[in-house]
Amino acid sequence: MPSMEGRFVRHSRRVAYENPWITVWHDDVSRPDGTPGIYGVVHFANLAAGVVAIDPQDRVALVGQHRYTFDAPSWEIPEGGVPTGETPLEGIARELREETGLEAAAWRELCRIDLSNSVTDERAILFVATDLRHGVAAPEPTESIEVRWVPFDEAVAMTLDGRITDAMSVVAIQRLALERAIGAAATTGP
Repeated sequence: MPSMEGRFVRHSRRVAYENPWITVWHDDVSRPDGTPGIYGVVHFANLAAGVVAIDPQDRVALVGQHRYTFDAPSWEIPEGGVPTGETPLEGIARELREETGLEAAAWRELCRIDLSNSVTDERAILFVATDLRHGVAAPEPTESIEVRWVPFDEAVAMTLDGRITDAMSVVAIQRLALERAIGAAATTGP
């Protein structure tokens, strides 16, 4: 575990910007070397969650949508925010249903990650969902989503060649691929 010596010390905090989803704090700090400074922190109101939904043919449900921040389309696993009062599993099940119309009977937590810990406090929980039932999607008015099913190996390739760049999607798909590789190696032996 890293030493906590030489850490930043916050002296004051003020809100620089706020909306229902994020708060940007302006902190007056002492830096690790003792000199005065400032630190900007983006605080997220919701926990982030994502899911690798896999059908019996080993295909992954990807959602394509335009991302305003980059003014570009993005292929991603279904993901979204989980507000206070909703469990991570309830939140991602809701997001999966809204974005794709899918409901899953089997869920497994894959991992937890910090998304950009140098400037944000955003954390995410990633899941795997199987035993899927198809229904009708009901995206939020801010979403225009295309659902695409791709073979799992193709989804992995997409994370490697840059067709998928969303951090939660890359981590979730590659983490699952790593689990599968380790499992295969364990059953075949040295």
